[in-house]
Amino acid sequence: MVCCGRWQWAHLLWVLAVWWFCFGFWRVISACPTSCKCSSTRISCTNQEPGIVAFPRLASASDAKNITDIYISNQRNLESINGSEVLQYGGLVNLTVIDSGLKFVSREAFRNNLHLHYINFSRNKLSNLSRKTFHHLNLTHLILTANPLQCSCDNMWIKLMQRAALFGLETQSLECINENKKKKSLASMDIPSCGVPEVRISPTNLSVVGGKDDALYCYFSGAPPPNVSWNFNSLTTEYMTELDTYVIILKLTNISSNDNGKIISCIAENAVGEEQASVQLVVYFKPQITFLEKGIPDHHWCIPFSVRGNPPPALQWFHEGAILNETDYIWTQIHEVNQSEHHGCLQLDNPTHVNNGLYRLHAQNEYGTDERQVMVHFMGAPALDTFTEPTEYEWTTETSSPNVGLTTDERQVM
Repeated sequence: MVCCGRWQWAHLLWVLAVWWFCFGFWRVISACPTSCKCSSTRISCTNQEPGIVAFPRLASASDAKNITDIYISNQRNLESINGSEVLQYGGLVNLTVIDSGLKFVSREAFRNNLHLHYINFSRNKLSNLSRKTFHHLNLTHLILTANPLQCSCDNMWIKLMQRAALFGLETQSLECINENKKKKSLASMDIPSCGVPEVRISPTNLSVVGGKDDALYCYFSGAPPPNVSWNFNSLTTEYMTELDTYVIILKLTNISSNDNGKIISCIAENAVGEEQASVQLVVYFKPQITFLEKGIPDHHWCIPFSVRGNPPPALQWFHEGAILNETDYIWTQIHEVNQSEHHGCLQLDNPTHVNNGLYRLHAQNEYGTDERQVMVHFMGAPALDTFTEPTEYEWTTETSSPNVGLTTDERQVM
């Protein structure tokens, strides 16, 4: 009976597993667009009749996330891939659209497809492609053969990628159609006033005392005229920008010490490519002891502390108001440096009750000082011995008698 029961449970689980697989497979199949075949990870659209007129989409967003491969061919009425049509396929790795009527791919088409590595758009009707469509992707292959690409500045980036041997373009024989409607090698395309922009930041080094104001100037040039912007990560300092004909200014007000070490970049971008220049912001400020706690036992005892300051401050410890001279048994150890903040310990090797007391940390650089103190207790004082020997021998009546220890006869003789 037990064996039979186990067999029935195993059979039931097998039936449920098969049902779940079939249900999931049927759910994907039932949501598959007309003229396409779908599995849990792949969509294939190859049937010409009736064919598709838009990029295939699944009704279920959860099913779409599992799709890694989309293959489309012989779809003459598919003319565009728009901004939101590929959005749901976040796990897409391979995309093939070949032998179809594709004429346009939106700049925003693949903004959510960061796993996309392989794109094949060969034998379509693409005349221009924007660099922004692909510049954020880590592509291994971008296949563009047999498209009527125009010899235009919009396609100059393809020539530069081909020259740099990126995306596998260097192995492709790409052609473009010039203003005379004649084909020529894309690699030999030469378009006047069409190039990657140039940028230059002044000053090249920005060092300033915290709390002061300063400014950065980014000079740019390029044709077509580039879009220019400042780029920085979570800048605490107040700022504003001003744009002129060939310069963009970043004005910094009340510069914060929290921004010491931050990288500030100026980026210029046009249809051909982008260029950037960067400087590191160096902020000088007085020390700040941000953390000081009681000792904690470790391999050695540690009085932990954190201190900020630029330049890095000199540290001096005091114990009970007196300068603490560091030795092989008591020393300062820095364990981590994060931008302008140092994290460390005052290490003590086997401290005793003599080391108990008030510890004060003094930090100093050329811009000021800071101090903090903490009371630390390592161990109690040893207990005192309460037994004391008598200074003189104490005589009792019994021990002081001259007859003690004598026999009766001996006493009589005395």
